[in-house]
Amino acid sequence: MHPLSLRLGSIALTVLAATSRSNAADFDPLQYVDQLIGSRNGGNIFPGATLPYGMAKAVADTTSGSNQGGFTLDGSPISGFSAMHDSGTGGSPSLGNFPLFPYASCPGDDIDRCDFPKKTRAPRHGQFNASSVVARPGYFEVTLNSGVNAAMTSTFHAALFRFTFPAGDGSSHPLILQDLTDLSDSRQDNGTVSVDAETGRITGNGRFQSSFSQGKYVLYFCTDFSGPPILDNGIFVNSRASTDAKDLTISRSINGYPLPGGAFVRFASTDTPVLARVGLSFISSEQACSNAEAEIPDYDFDGIAQTASDAWKEKLAPITISAGGADEDLIKNFYSGIYRTMVNPQNYTGENPFFNTGEPYFDSFYCLWDSFRSQIPFLTLIDPSAVAEMIRSLIDTYRYEGWLPDCRMTFSKGYTQGGSNADVVLADGYLKGITDGIDWDVGYEAVVKDAEVEPFDWSSNGRGGLDSWKALGYIPVQDFDYKGFGTMTRSVSRTLEYSYNDFTIAQMAQLMNKDADTEKYLQSSDNWKNLYKSDQISKFASGADTGFTGFFQPKFLNETWDYQDPLWCSNIDNAGTVCSLQNTAHETFESSIWEYGFFVPHNQGDLISLYGGPDQFVRRLDFLHDSNITYIGNEPAFLTVFQYHYAGRPALSAKRAHFYIPRFFDITPEGLPGNDDSGAMGSFVAFSMMGLFPNPGQNVYLIVPPFFESVNITNPQTGNTATIRNVNFDPTYQGIYIQSATLDGEPYTKNWIDHSFFTEGKELVLTLGRNESTWGTAVEDLPPSVGDYTGFNRTSSGRRAIRNIGARYAANFGQGGYKLS
Repeated sequence: MHPLSLRLGSIALTVLAATSRSNAADFDPLQYVDQLIGSRNGGNIFPGATLPYGMAKAVADTTSGSNQGGFTLDGSPISGFSAMHDSGTGGSPSLGNFPLFPYASCPGDDIDRCDFPKKTRAPRHGQFNASSVVARPGYFEVTLNSGVNAAMTSTFHAALFRFTFPAGDGSSHPLILQDLTDLSDSRQDNGTVSVDAETGRITGNGRFQSSFSQGKYVLYFCTDFSGPPILDNGIFVNSRASTDAKDLTISRSINGYPLPGGAFVRFASTDTPVLARVGLSFISSEQACSNAEAEIPDYDFDGIAQTASDAWKEKLAPITISAGGADEDLIKNFYSGIYRTMVNPQNYTGENPFFNTGEPYFDSFYCLWDSFRSQIPFLTLIDPSAVAEMIRSLIDTYRYEGWLPDCRMTFSKGYTQGGSNADVVLADGYLKGITDGIDWDVGYEAVVKDAEVEPFDWSSNGRGGLDSWKALGYIPVQDFDYKGFGTMTRSVSRTLEYSYNDFTIAQMAQLMNKDADTEKYLQSSDNWKNLYKSDQISKFASGADTGFTGFFQPKFLNETWDYQDPLWCSNIDNAGTVCSLQNTAHETFESSIWEYGFFVPHNQGDLISLYGGPDQFVRRLDFLHDSNITYIGNEPAFLTVFQYHYAGRPALSAKRAHFYIPRFFDITPEGLPGNDDSGAMGSFVAFSMMGLFPNPGQNVYLIVPPFFESVNITNPQTGNTATIRNVNFDPTYQGIYIQSATLDGEPYTKNWIDHSFFTEGKELVLTLGRNESTWGTAVEDLPPSVGDYTGFNRTSSGRRAIRNIGARYAANFGQGGYKLS
């Protein structure tokens, strides 16, 4: 019998960074952060100035079709400079509200000869040289070809812009406009703006469409200026402006594009820079002003930038490595990945206009389908206090709206992509001892509701098809579901994800001594087996057989089989197959049956048996990767890189990690294989290079050698430092295979560790060589599985008792409780 003792610790570490300096206190990790990674080729990252989880995010906005994070380095011109953004998202751009745009002067000093609409100002005045771009934590700078230099920094709810103009002849009057628009041109009716004739303060608001949802939100702003004297100010509508009018309420118009409108301020000279302080709020313009005044009282640009830099250094500095000769580009890749994990989600606490219960409120969970796999588990290591606040926010959203969200952006319910994956986030935090201020009784109530009660609109929360799920043990294709409504697709991927969601609930139930629930949800976690068709073959588009038999397939209500080509929606599917949330889509979401065929994170033992044993499992995994079926730029691929561990071949996981990094993840602007998905790609890089990869929702980290000689991780809650050290480290990566290991000086043969490694500050020493060894290959050394491992060098027999499915550390973060054995 293979025990599924999901042993844990609490949380938090402060994960690895990079230096060979002897004194880690002198090390500045920010020198290795490159915010421009992913600013081209669809990475969609936010490269600008922000704080960790900050609401204000200042950067230049380009007109690129890939401007979801605002700025791109793909040659597109700049349309403005705004202070609200997300990072790394797909779909339509979000935020980018109320951009500023600077002119050194208007031709002939005539304000009507300045270009006000962004459709004309961007191509005519927004060109820039990429070599002028400077991006570092808390700071962003670019120089327009007009000679205007724009630098920016931020606090939590406000941004400070510094516009420096080329020297004039004394008659130049620089103008800065502020536009009632956003990145996706989603403003609705009745945007408003006012400018104070004496002070130049601009205040206003607009109602906008939330991205990837049906919701809308109202955002308010308050902009003040410091610098040369004010010459005049006013408002503009479309391409015309006036200094006589100071207030504007503007319609969207009837032509599908919001009518341009906003305000402007002109200054008496170009002799000194203009500082523009932009406060933001979802509550009111008054709160936007008070946010700005409290956080940036004296326009100290350098001081604000330094404070932001210090905040980032505090988050990253406890992570140290000994590089051991590793290429500096890899160090930058590592640190930059860590940095991106803390850009989103965003802490909107105190800015929620709908419910203010005193609990933290986080937004821009975009989406949990992406972030549950590695991003939030990574934050559990480096910033457990923030994860506790995120979980409290998710639970508070459940209290107010009745359901845990799967996606959340600007206070709107985003679309659910698969299962109810907030269940996994909560379970992962509970198992790893996250406790700070969390009402876990309500948290458990919320995940059980996901499993038991179907919402009317399950396209935005919860699960659909629950009557069929309970009666048949799967989600049918073309289900009859009259209790709730959503896109009637993804029956295969939803079945697989619901199965895993139920397993994570079972773990929570077991640790809460809820025996009946433990047995119930452990049983339903086996429902994935009901869609396995043992005789299903898979062929390429050419008709050639892939050589593999046995795949998941959709099934009708009457329990007869439907058919989906296992390669549809794969990386080699060139037939234009629809694979997202469209009502014409198929039965897997953003991934093929080939790839979803490995998504049984809790029961790899039974899955390996279905696939013919460990050798055939490895052969199938190799085929998935080597035939380019999987796409490492999408999150379902992440765990497949390391699933060789479950077949007793951890060396192949190490080999596969080096196959993808740096080949698909490097430090160039096009260095991401897809959009960063709010830091998901960054967390994959960081975990992989750190040498431990999580099976999310379980107390399991799969061991591979770090990409550096050693990694030190100081736990921010216990103060203990965990170390992973390579002996015989080879910076050319010819010797990447573990020959033997010790844990705290004792021989260690398991190919995985649990969370106590971090909380108790243990030392894992890996001796490396050039060839695969027997380390970590015995059945007793494999990671936990609900089902038995059979067909290995030694066969496991006897089913694990339900009561052993999990274990949790006490609230004192590792001072007792279960230990690694």
